Amino acid sequence: MLFEHLVTVSNAVANVRSRLDKTRQLADYLQTVPPDEIEIAVAFLAGSPVQGRIGLGGSVISQAMRAAPAAAEEATLQLSEVDAVLSSIARTEGAGSSRARVTQLVSLLGRATPDERDFLIRLLFGELRQGALEGVLVDAIARASASPVATIRQAAMTSGSLVTVAQVALTEGPAGLSRFVIQVFRPVQPMLAESAESVGGAMADLGKAMLEFKLDGARIQVHKQGREVRVFSRNLRDVTAAVPEVVEAIEVLSPGDLIVDGEVLALNQDGRPLPFQETMRRFGRKLDVERLRRELPLTPVLFDCLYLDGESLLDKPLAKRRERLVGVAAHLVVPHIVTALPSEAEAFMNESISRGHEGIMAKALDAHYIAGRRGGSWLKIKVVRTLDLVVLAAEWGHGRRKGKLSNIHLGARNTESGGFVMLGKTFKGLTDEMLEWQTRALLDLETRRDDYTVYVRPELVVEVAFNDVQESPQYPGRLALRFARVKAYRQDKSANEADTLESVRAIHRTATNR
Repeated sequence: MLFEHLVTVSNAVANVRSRLDKTRQLADYLQTVPPDEIEIAVAFLAGSPVQGRIGLGGSVISQAMRAAPAAAEEATLQLSEVDAVLSSIARTEGAGSSRARVTQLVSLLGRATPDERDFLIRLLFGELRQGALEGVLVDAIARASASPVATIRQAAMTSGSLVTVAQVALTEGPAGLSRFVIQVFRPVQPMLAESAESVGGAMADLGKAMLEFKLDGARIQVHKQGREVRVFSRNLRDVTAAVPEVVEAIEVLSPGDLIVDGEVLALNQDGRPLPFQETMRRFGRKLDVERLRRELPLTPVLFDCLYLDGESLLDKPLAKRRERLVGVAAHLVVPHIVTALPSEAEAFMNESISRGHEGIMAKALDAHYIAGRRGGSWLKIKVVRTLDLVVLAAEWGHGRRKGKLSNIHLGARNTESGGFVMLGKTFKGLTDEMLEWQTRALLDLETRRDDYTVYVRPELVVEVAFNDVQESPQYPGRLALRFARVKAYRQDKSANEADTLESVRAIHRTATNR
């Protein structure tokens, strides 16, 4: 199938605002894709090659762009050919590999039309934000395969791969999706929470709810089968070796098979939590685990049970899942209460803050576990208002910060059109250590620069505290954060988990209507 067909539908989807229209156009296209190219097409539309990262840094891509001949006038590239070149680039290693990658990419760009070339460059830079993100693709795959949306979502959740689910759904239909069930040692995407403006607002939305301490730790998903335990991070990376305390806490539990959701955090001597960045020291690439364990012990805290002795609990209400969790690991469960009274909720919030935590979580008692999705059934309420935003660029510092990338450009996720919308800049809150790390990390993500600014692939997520949201014609979203300051880099989060522009608009509307 011609690569041009995918590029055309991608551009068309980027130019419509309606989710229904995006879904229809994507579904119509997916029904025309040959079976052996479905995985390629879905991966490209989701903004990432099947191969994932293929060793093409910003400098290599820029070098290839400069060396590429004039774009082709006629579309001849096949979808499978593009995938084959990317696979070849991913396999290129050793001495001279950088030059070899440039050569292959130059050849590919030389065969591409202007629109195809633009798509490829944005795909490789991680900037392909045409609005065909996973949520819309789930709807499109369901429509194209005549499958229930809930079935596609459940299959993607339990398989960990929408690409694989699309292949099965579009070739075998709904019957083939029955093979995707939750399995021990195959991690699922974690369920996510939306922000609430206040305790009262959250209680008004949910009514009687389960309230939990909001911990500032690292999200973990723990799988147990017999005596074997594996621990996965928020982004589904196996971090078992880094957290022996978690393994030891779970391996002694009585169930033979178990999957639980929770967080791990470092505590000081009086039991108060240390900053998130301290906890993340335990998740480096090269670890002296035993030394760090002595210096910075970790405590696991659990808040959900997804699987227990052969039974999936994903479709059980939260109240039932919590009951099962308490039954097998009561001593590890996060402090929680169930109430419908705002006064009790406020008191619980105050207790959480007094113990050094961020605030509370409010969860609907009847909520199913819907992995990888934000929804109104889980709400987080913090005293210090924060957003998880994506770094879009950074400016070179001056004076003591000369030679360091300092003033970062902050972006919220735009679920309507795709991409990220800038909400302002900040250099406040950055320690010397964070500046050093930030400079190295952003230069690795560089896509281009001018005299003052380095523009980067939108991958790094930063937790930003702020006082308020104000109108600002200076930025595309016409909103800006007041007194923004960096709280922490969230290396455990991906850009797709960043807060949305709609969340920022909701904060502004609430403040305006007070």
